[in-house]
Amino acid sequence: MSIRTEKVASLLQRELSAIFEKELPRSGPLATVTEVRITADLGIARVYVSVIGSEAQRTEVMEYLHAENKMIRKTLSSRIRHQFRRIPELEFYEDRLFEQANRIEQLLKSVKPARDEEQQ
Repeated sequence: MSIRTEKVASLLQRELSAIFEKELPRSGPLATVTEVRITADLGIARVYVSVIGSEAQRTEVMEYLHAENKMIRKTLSSRIRHQFRRIPELEFYEDRLFEQANRIEQLLKSVKPARDEEQQ
C-alpha cells in the first residue's frame, strides 16, 4: 500500500467512524470501523466493521449499512469533498476478528487445565 492510499484509508476510517457515531441508532449494538482498505486507483474503499451484539443485531447493522450505503457516501462526500475529486465507492464487510480472538482464547484456556493435570 502506498503512503497516499494509507493516508486516504486513515482519513476515511476517521470520517466514517464519526458518521457511524451520529447516524447509527444509539439504542442498537456498538459498531466500529476497524479498518479501511482502498484500491490503488482510490475507486473502492472496503470498510471493515466490528459489531458487538447478538448475531441478529450484527445482521441488522450490516443490512442497514448496505441499505444506507448511498446516504453514508453522500454524508462522507459532504465532509471531505474539498480533499477529493471523486469519493470512492463503499463496500462494507463484517470484521469478526475480535470474535475469533475470543474463541481462540477460550480454546486455549480449556487446554491449559488439561496440560496442568498431565504435569502433576
